[in-house]
Amino acid sequence: MIQPGSIFPEFSLQNQADETVTNSVFEGKKTVVYFYPKDDTSGCTAQACSLNDGLEQLAAQGIQVIGVSPDGVKSHQKFIHKYGLKFMLLADEAHALAEALGVWVEKSLYGRKYMGIERSTFLVGPDGAVECTWPKVKPQDHATFILSELGLNR
Repeated sequence: MIQPGSIFPEFSLQNQADETVTNSVFEGKKTVVYFYPKDDTSGCTAQACSLNDGLEQLAAQGIQVIGVSPDGVKSHQKFIHKYGLKFMLLADEAHALAEALGVWVEKSLYGRKYMGIERSTFLVGPDGAVECTWPKVKPQDHATFILSELGLNR
């Protein structure tokens, strides 16, 4: 996994509006970039809703939120609409960004091995440098966890 102090890898991904998003999204603000396995699954929904609920407090600290998964644009559109999410989701279908960050890993379920996203969160500064990394995060109360880690308790 990429370490704090490293520059966030260059990327060009589509968001839920099918617009191209690049590293320029970091300019001038801090950004929580969180990686999750799949839209509209129990853990991923809990994580997204937690961040959505904490969005106002994060924004008050100048922090924007961006979610990334291997799901496509249409899946992201449905996920956002179903849960009223107010932040951007990026489609990393080829998992190039996840690989560059070291969060595309071998997983195991019922003895079957497969490749997938390790639920992870990064805080990226306005200069594009990674300030904090949180690997293997718990999806519930994720916004509270981030605020606590940054000393910005709710």
